[in-house]
Amino acid sequence: MEPFSFSNILNKWSSELIQEIYQRTDEDKVLHALDKDTLSIEDLIALLSPKAQPFLEKMAQKANRLTRWHFGRTISLYAPIYLSNLCASDCVYCYFASHSGIREKRVTLTEEQLRSECIALNEKGIQTILLLTGDAPKIVPVDYISQAVRIAKEYFKSVSIEVYSMDEEHYAQLAKDGTEGVTLYMETYDKDTYDKVHLSGKKKDYLYRLDALERAGRAGIRRLTCGVLLGLSDWRLDIVWLALHAKYLEKMCWQSVVSLSFPRLKHTPSRFKVPHIVSLQELVQIITAMRLFMPYSPFNLSTRESAEVRNHLIPLGITSMSAGSSTRPGGYKVYQGTTPTQRPVLEQFEIDDQRTVEEVVSAIKDKGYDPVWIDFDPGFIKSL
Repeated sequence: MEPFSFSNILNKWSSELIQEIYQRTDEDKVLHALDKDTLSIEDLIALLSPKAQPFLEKMAQKANRLTRWHFGRTISLYAPIYLSNLCASDCVYCYFASHSGIREKRVTLTEEQLRSECIALNEKGIQTILLLTGDAPKIVPVDYISQAVRIAKEYFKSVSIEVYSMDEEHYAQLAKDGTEGVTLYMETYDKDTYDKVHLSGKKKDYLYRLDALERAGRAGIRRLTCGVLLGLSDWRLDIVWLALHAKYLEKMCWQSVVSLSFPRLKHTPSRFKVPHIVSLQELVQIITAMRLFMPYSPFNLSTRESAEVRNHLIPLGITSMSAGSSTRPGGYKVYQGTTPTQRPVLEQFEIDDQRTVEEVVSAIKDKGYDPVWIDFDPGFIKSL
């Protein structure tokens, strides 16, 4: 008998079944879902359906109340630090892809360069950071990432990572070194689409990536962040699978907090066109429906969205935002002064919100919310 895993749940909740439930959804089912305190997957599907669009204002109001109830008026701030833009996988939507054909400089930060980046961000008040790399475990091995975590812990209170999928023993090593969280997007749960957009490299292993966050939770990582790249596949299917995955992780990794992110795929290499563009109205529907389904889960919003959009989304369920971000290694200090005559360092994606940390803080306050630099007591982790 095969061990139970999330793939068993995915097999049960096929695209055909989900589409059938969407087709059966009517206005009464949407209103019924809006009146409930605890939602089933069928209720979530009702709120994600086209039939729910006339009720977005009611969904937004309830999402705001639930977020205020569970999180108050606080918005946590974080910033990414890219350690490397080298990548051995070929994901057609990503500028880091090994066969993207882009000639901009690829680098991996040295210890001295990483410290320079840490100091630059620390001076801006940032206390929560996310360390990122491309999908290159042989070029940027686990020991390198472990050392980067230990260095970053000297400057910041909370350090998380967004890197390639790992074995449980490697996540345990990173947890021991002080890694609080692991962010890992499935990109899309649709297996056929996943195979088409991941052409080669370790990331092409769908099942290994699917189970990665569960391995991280078993290894002692305290914050697990999942998401999909909105636009790769039909979002009305992917969000349902994401919700199922988040609930599964809550059950199996009950000592970890499960967070969600909602990145819209917008800027891509010329060889790839986004097949399922997600509108702002649809993004609002996704975030509000998911807040009603998971009222107590942190929701993150990156600088993929514009300043105007991010300001608009704050009251609808967002609890954490990146600020003053760079998506290239050395983007805060080491390569910040790159002259036009020098070949620039390759960035993973183009940032739409170019505001400084100070400007993001000011915008959060203007919306009547309180920016916070750290959302937990580090002593709590040490006491466990």
